[in-house]
Amino acid sequence: MPPLADKPVRHWFITGASGGLGRQLTEHALGRGDRVTATVRRPAALDDLRAEHGDRLAVEILDVTRPADIDAVTARVIAAGPVDIVVNNAGYSVMGATEEMTHEQVEHQLETLLHAPIRITRAFLKPMREQGGGRIIQISSMGGQMGAPISSAYHAGKWGLEGFTEGVSREVAGFDIRFTIVEPGGTSTGFLSALNYTTETDAYRDTPVGEMRRWLLSDPDLTGDPAKVAAAVYDTTRLAVPPLRLTLGADSYDAVHAALTERLGALEAQKDLAASVAFD
Repeated sequence: MPPLADKPVRHWFITGASGGLGRQLTEHALGRGDRVTATVRRPAALDDLRAEHGDRLAVEILDVTRPADIDAVTARVIAAGPVDIVVNNAGYSVMGATEEMTHEQVEHQLETLLHAPIRITRAFLKPMREQGGGRIIQISSMGGQMGAPISSAYHAGKWGLEGFTEGVSREVAGFDIRFTIVEPGGTSTGFLSALNYTTETDAYRDTPVGEMRRWLLSDPDLTGDPAKVAAAVYDTTRLAVPPLRLTLGADSYDAVHAALTERLGALEAQKDLAASVAFD
């Protein structure tokens, strides 16, 4: 069997494929001759692609916040044959001050962005190990490396996903299971129109939370081209050793660079203090 990077036809499993980046990845993979099993919440969401690509596209109905449904879908897909590339893409964001968020909003956010990708990743590790390798692509964002007011629960999910992925990637590299964390910036995918806002309170209206809320509601221009993002992600699957992190968009590069620079500076300022707590 040829290495995954050289395999002529690969089988993808992509969550959240009804729109945005998930759909773009589905279209791109199909356009390059691969097979895709795509999960959606609306049964007819990909009817046009099924009509165009026939049995190279399989569609599964999945709400990733339902663990039993994840288990049933992944078991069915795995039983049908090898999966080469898994993309954990399904997601959305709750926007508002942390104090304004309900417990249900926080839990649903973490279930979608963190618990579901972990569950899906774990489902595919054993079959990928047994088949000799595979790729798992985690769709994070620049919000997985930096923090901004108004989206603390989103950051918790994405930072958690990045930490989980970095850890598990070191466990399975010897089995040729490779991970890539994708960190896009602002991309024109309809993500803004799907934002879930908290009920605004007077206390936060004139703070950075309120300023960010008003900016998001102003429908700002997003420079990222989802088709180009999908193509860049696809290209990593043709590399023998893909990057662990893929930062896409000048805004993402700048934001992540600034966040890492600030954290490194703060760490270096504590060098002597860090060493001072050792036993004499």
